[in-house]
Formats: sequence, C-alpha cells, structure tokens
Amino acid sequence: MKTDLQISNEATMIPIVDVAKKLGIGQEHLELYGNYKAKLSLDLLKEDREKGKLVLVTAITPTPAGEGKTTTNVGLTMALNKLGVNTITALREPSLGPSFGMKGGAAGGGYAQVVPMTDINLHFTGDIHAITAANNLLAALIDNHIHQGNELDIDVNRILWKRALDMNDRALRNVVVGLGAKADGVPREDGFNITVASEIMAVLCLARDMEDLKVRLDRMIIGFSRAGKPVTCGDIGATGSLALLLKDALMPNLVQTLENTPAIIHGGPFANIAHGCNSVIATEIAMIVADITVTEAGFGADLGAEKFFDIKCRQAELKPDAVVLVATIRALKMHGGKAKNDLVGEDLAALEKGVVNLDKHMENLRKFGVPFMVAINTFPTDTEAELKWLFDYVNGKGVPIARSEIFARGGEGGIEMAQTLLDLMEREESNFSPLYDNELPIKEKIEKIAAEIYGARSVSFTKSAEKQLKDIKEVGLDNLPVCMAKTQYSLSDDPTLLGRPEGFELTIRELRISAGAGFIVALAGQVMTMPGLPRKPAAMDMDVLEDGEIVGLF
Repeated sequence: MKTDLQISNEATMIPIVDVAKKLGIGQEHLELYGNYKAKLSLDLLKEDREKGKLVLVTAITPTPAGEGKTTTNVGLTMALNKLGVNTITALREPSLGPSFGMKGGAAGGGYAQVVPMTDINLHFTGDIHAITAANNLLAALIDNHIHQGNELDIDVNRILWKRALDMNDRALRNVVVGLGAKADGVPREDGFNITVASEIMAVLCLARDMEDLKVRLDRMIIGFSRAGKPVTCGDIGATGSLALLLKDALMPNLVQTLENTPAIIHGGPFANIAHGCNSVIATEIAMIVADITVTEAGFGADLGAEKFFDIKCRQAELKPDAVVLVATIRALKMHGGKAKNDLVGEDLAALEKGVVNLDKHMENLRKFGVPFMVAINTFPTDTEAELKWLFDYVNGKGVPIARSEIFARGGEGGIEMAQTLLDLMEREESNFSPLYDNELPIKEKIEKIAAEIYGARSVSFTKSAEKQLKDIKEVGLDNLPVCMAKTQYSLSDDPTLLGRPEGFELTIRELRISAGAGFIVALAGQVMTMPGLPRKPAAMDMDVLEDGEIVGLF
C-alpha cells in the first residue's frame, strides 16, 4: 500500500495560475511562490460577486484510530467538483510542532490530499514563521521598554505576553529571561507558547483586512502596570512593526488537490488551545470565488465546531449553510471500549456502546440551528453488518448519513457524500444562531458550554482563575466570547474518559485575556499551550535523500 507521501509525489500538478482561472481569478491577483503556490491579493475581497454557500466539516471526539476530518474535507470538495459544482476547500496550515511530533503531517491523506504536500507541511509560504517573528518582536520590545526605564511602569510580575516557537518543546514552558549582567535586561519569569497558540495567530485569522489587523494588534493586552492598568501593544508602540512583519502572511495561500481542484490554506490556530479555524479572509475570498466553500474546524465538534460557531461566525458575521460530521466505525468502537490494536473484526456490541459519542455531537450540532449530516469514513476492516447497524441508527435519529471512500478512491469515492450534502442544503434552510449571548458574564458562558456541549455536571474555578475573572470584569472585557482550551481526546477535561462521560466536574485553572483576538481563553484541566514531544517523535523517522527526495513525512 502506498504511503500518503508516495501518492503525493506521484501527483500531476497543474500551474497554479490555471487553478486560479477555474475560480475566475486572474494573474494580477496572484503573488507566485513558484509554479504551484500563490498568495491571493486582498483586493479579491472587493469583488462584486454573490457569495456562495459555506459548509463546515467537523468530527466526533478524536481517537488514535483516526477519523479523517481533513481528508474528508478535501475529498468532499473534489467530489462536488466532479458533480459540476464550483467548490473550494479552505483549510488551516499545519504547524511544525505536531508534524515533527505525533502526526507527521496534516494535508489530508490517501487520494484526498492537498499538494504540494511536503511544502505545505514544512515552511510553506512562511506565514507561521512571520507570526513567530511578530510575536517575539513584541516580547523583545516589552523587555527593552522595561530595561530602558519602564516609562509605562509595567509590573514585571504581571506580564501576560509570552514568547513563541512553532515546535513542541516542553522545556520552554517556564523560563527565566534577563539573567547575566545589568546590560542583559531585567530578570523575570517568562515562558513560551507554541506559535499556533499565540494571540497573533488568532488575530491574523480573525482580521477582516489590514486595517482591522492593526486595530486588533493595537488592543492586545501585554500586561498590567503596577497601578493595575492594562498595557497594550499600542502603548508599547509596536503595532506598525508587527503589521509590517505580517503584511504577506495576511494574504491567503492558493494550492490544489490531487485532482487539481482549488484549495486555500491559511492560518493555523489549534482547536484544543485556540479557536481552531482558518482565517476569515480566506473564507471570505473562497465564498466570493466559489459556489460552495468547504472549511474545517479542528478536532471534535465540542472544540472546533463550537468555536467556529461562537467565535468565528459571530465575529465575521458568517451564516454556515450545513455541517458534515465525520465518524469512523473504528473510532466508535474505541469509544465503546475496544483497544487500538483490537479493532479488526466485527464487534457490534462495542459499536453500539461507542455510538453515544456520535450521539452527543449530533445533539450539540442541533443547538446551533444548522442542517447537518454524518459521513462515515470507511476502512477495509469495516463489515457490512457494522455499517448497516450504524446507518440504521443514524437514520433513526432523522439525520442523513453517507459512506465516504475518498481515502482510497479520491473524489469518485465521495460522490454519495457530496450528493447527500447537496440534497440536505436543498431541503433544509440554516437557522444559525450562537450557543450563548455575549452579554452573559464570562463565568456563565463557560458554565453553559460545559453543561450543554461537554455534558459536565458542574464547573470549578481555581483561586487564580477566580482572581482572573475579576480582572477581566474590571477591564471591561466580560462581554467577550470564550475560547475553551481543553483536551481534544474527551468531551470532559480528562483525556482518559472516552464515549460520553457524564456527571463530571470541569476544572478551569486559568483565564487568559486575548483582547486583540476578541475572546477570553479558558484553560481546563491539564491542557498545555506549549506541547511536548512523544516518546518517539515523528521527526526521528524523517530524512532528505541525496537526490532531494523527502522520506518519513506522513
């Protein structure tokens, strides 16, 4: 069986200018990065065209068995194009952290990939590097301001801004800077986030244009003065230079699928520690140039989809038309108690036990008023009896369901799924509304998400989180939406609780202000904003050969 990398390497790509032509985009709107990648001009936002429909692809709670959300997204767009519908996929950019850590890549899989896969999974067009540079320039300006006399009287014990690196490195979670001689700066405790958890990543992904980007950068709170007054990026005088570093990164990236259909890949916030959606600009441009835009939100629907609806759609005034909820027989059996190495062979009992996870995600999606369907990403180990049972179960809930074979067959394997989606959008109208009112206090918004989306019995706040709730109210930010940061492996904050846990208490240990992004991050359980590497990182199996061939990357 061929690897994803081998399939990608055998792909026949067409010039990116020809991909753009399919969307009615002329070369004057492209900034070429070689023959197969291009930046899209923000002038496309001014095009007077009727906007197309917006479809979200999300998934059940992820397991090591795999769900294939990104693969489904790519395959669905290829299938829709085969049906004659001008469709574009809008994805996030992969982070080097998980690519070299556990996942080894994030550009789809099998015969449903975006290409050039190796470029996308490595440095791509430099967007994430630009965000890293902007994040760390601000950190340097903060420490320099303090060293040069601290005119703003910044309290060195209440600096919120951390440095960033796009790599998993647990040793950098907590550090001390400024050690050495007086000329080396003021000693203080600091730390690193992975770049995709930087507020600048969220700011870039939620900005509508360059003007909005600057407004958001300007209002980012970097810390507090000793008098308790918030200090912003604008107060430091860093807004212009950060915007300069982000000038090119603000432009979305156009690439193609294995079947040469268009794909926009832009922005990469994680959904377990950030809001998990690609950029608003990329989505807006996609909706202008295509009849249907298929986008994604990271991890399970409890994380990515909830934030897509409550943060991205609210801020960008988007009205999604439909949702595709991805599941696999394998993953549902794991939620039913089966071990990863024991998934081969029919087990209807485990499937029936694990389907409660799918049930909960279906219940949650109903709360947002958007029509949805279930797509079963099939594996060779699935039996017809298991598939029939699951189809009967989902249909019994009044939900459309389709089989997806896009991993093995590309767009052709997604025709059933694509037709089911088109029928759904023809039959049902979206009545989208967010889960909560922004005017609710932060604490009540967290409790509503925990109870209605996760199924928690109660929410507890640590003493430091309670203090941070007061700080947020005092600076007038209590009306912002909440960006929940928790484990992706469970509906709860305990990664070992699979299926549909109930009666648990969700613990909020910390609240972080992201005034520029326009939300408050609530960290639940032990989730980290700087991940660590696994026992055997994917990086250990990667190499580049003498002829330039890359091996081991997915």
